[in-house]
Amino acid sequence: MTYTLGVDIGTFETKGVLVDRHGAIVAMATRAHQMIVPRPGWAEHRADQDWWGDFVFVTKALLAESQVKPEEIACIAPSAIGPCMLPVDAGGAPLMNGVLYGVDTRAGAEIDRLNAEIGVDTILDRCGNALTSQSVGPKILWLKRNHPDLFARTAKILTSTSYLTWKLTGEYTIDHYTAANFSPLYDVETLDWTQDLADFLPLHKLPRLGWATDIAGHITPQAAAETGLAIGTPVTIGTIDAAAEAVSVGVQAPGDMMMMYGSTIFIIQITAARIRDARLWYAPWLTPGQHACMAGLATSGTLTHWFRNELARDADFATLAAEAAASPKGAKGLLCLPYFSGERTPIHDPLAKGAFFGLDLTHTRGDMFRAVMEGIASGTAHVLDTCRAVGAAPQRVLAVGGGTKNDVWMQATSDLGRIPQIVCEKTVGASYGDAFLAAMAIGAAQPDDIATWNPVARTVAPETVPAYARQYPLWQALYTQTRDIAHALVPE
Repeated sequence: MTYTLGVDIGTFETKGVLVDRHGAIVAMATRAHQMIVPRPGWAEHRADQDWWGDFVFVTKALLAESQVKPEEIACIAPSAIGPCMLPVDAGGAPLMNGVLYGVDTRAGAEIDRLNAEIGVDTILDRCGNALTSQSVGPKILWLKRNHPDLFARTAKILTSTSYLTWKLTGEYTIDHYTAANFSPLYDVETLDWTQDLADFLPLHKLPRLGWATDIAGHITPQAAAETGLAIGTPVTIGTIDAAAEAVSVGVQAPGDMMMMYGSTIFIIQITAARIRDARLWYAPWLTPGQHACMAGLATSGTLTHWFRNELARDADFATLAAEAAASPKGAKGLLCLPYFSGERTPIHDPLAKGAFFGLDLTHTRGDMFRAVMEGIASGTAHVLDTCRAVGAAPQRVLAVGGGTKNDVWMQATSDLGRIPQIVCEKTVGASYGDAFLAAMAIGAAQPDDIATWNPVARTVAPETVPAYARQYPLWQALYTQTRDIAHALVPE
């Protein structure tokens, strides 16, 4: 019997699974960590403690729980939040905290500068994406402009997954799907790094490119000593967590869409050709010849955590969900803009603000929590409407993540988005997708095998809700009519 191991580093939690060759989970382990917010608009992790430290912890836990011998593990695949920006020195040591994905909006001035110097249309054409808070390139330029001392010591710029592969194998690698977020340093037509558009970073300071199922290298003696894994075990290049999560539920053909309910909503749809639209993101998919259209909200599960921590400290999520279920659809006319960390797709406005609108003395905590979930669902519907507008209407939507256990949130998303959602038996998430990618990397599984590994369990069908038909256009208008006020509220 051989096994594959997948480990995923999320925004608030790391999860690892060990599976057998049939996809059965023989062990699972988790470890929580925190997102560091040193100032408004910033979001960070500690690379050694939160990324590598968690990887070591869950790997040891998996080996202890399963009693599987390390040499029986045929391949390891990592994934992590992304895209992130982590400068390391010549020895691979982090020079600062890892700067997180689009929830970190510190590089707004650098986005404006690069757009002015290169041109918005040129960037979209060559890089496949408009520059947004999701882009790593502006964050590298931010580092150079604001911390020239650290930049001078930088030998490589890594993302979260590539830091893990470095610690495991001693190799600096990155997959094409992740690299496409490094605009304006990656050309989606040539599938290679480029310095044609900007020269603020020498290209030798970027990792070696490959595909997610390529072997990055093998477990080093140092990594084996720290993790308990066997020296020489192959490790894949890996990818961003959302991509691995899409794999875990069977997203593999054009028209397949993943709806990931996590700290943010993240959406990936496989398309037959590249989608060119500044409101959405684009990347080559995990294997050659496939394309991905993507979108993401800035706050989703994070917003539900905020609500509980700040407004409902006496309640757990089960209690809040029950209270929200008792509130009628539409939350008695209450609207919530979920832009508590600005917003990513499709409006790309880091200065957008969160809001509750329509409150009166009859509203309860349950109404407010329902409004939060309906606000997130409205943001998701806005993305789905954008996909339809660019000719990428989803044909099959597969839902995954912790939020799939919340019936109110799931039903609101199907109702407002006008889509059925498929939920598979295993909702483990990205780490399960990692284990499947590891099996693919060594030829132990083919893409279609995921349907056997993780069969469909249920479908959430959309319902016609008059309250949503009336309130969704008002929700859209609320942002457009208050945008200038939100921007003016930004402190000097």
